[in-house]
Amino acid sequence: MQLRLPWLPPDPSKSSKQIAIGDRLVPVSIARHRRARRYVIRLTDDGGLRLTVPRGATIAGGLAFAERQTDWIRREWRRQEERVRPWTHGTEIWFRGERSLIEVEGARMRLGVEMFTLTRRHADLRPIVESHLRALATPELTARCQVLAAETGHELARVSVRNQRSRWGACSSRGVITLNWRLVQMPPSVSDYVIYHELMHLRQPNHSRRFWREVDSVCAGWREAERWLRRFGKELL
Repeated sequence: MQLRLPWLPPDPSKSSKQIAIGDRLVPVSIARHRRARRYVIRLTDDGGLRLTVPRGATIAGGLAFAERQTDWIRREWRRQEERVRPWTHGTEIWFRGERSLIEVEGARMRLGVEMFTLTRRHADLRPIVESHLRALATPELTARCQVLAAETGHELARVSVRNQRSRWGACSSRGVITLNWRLVQMPPSVSDYVIYHELMHLRQPNHSRRFWREVDSVCAGWREAERWLRRFGKELL
């Protein structure tokens, strides 16, 4: 972190602005990035926007770009609200690629074929369900990754299943594969694709054409899996 002396003027590349969406004034934090090639907007945790401005472009142009993305911004707001909404009896969530109802029956709760025991009443079932799914995911995804690694001729140092908030998986140069526990919410074919994707990074630590040829050689349905992730992935994170 850089500390700015109090008598120095603020960095103009990290200033704040506002845009109007309907009757709502939305704060926009602005950051210049010398490697950025285009304007990029992201929703912040408080519902505001972060605008990345590429080198040589104007802040005014970036704000105009943001104002043209109102449909996307409204969709992201709805997704953000959904992510913090409590899960209760009747809530529908993804599980193994299907939309499944959370059903509470006395001291037991059902999600698809899975049954949970509730020790007390909970206003929000999300932490209980997520904890149970993560417990399922850890041995299941670890074993599946080892199977696919052996199938593709790789030896892994370790498989880690974690609560990642912005990626489905990762691969280190030391042969450690990290997977998001939410893969158990996806169709098995999509979960397998994510694993294959990370395994192929052991051969090609990039996203070059050669890398995608490697992916295609082991996972013929990767394009369909990518489409599923683009369409539904944000509902899981």
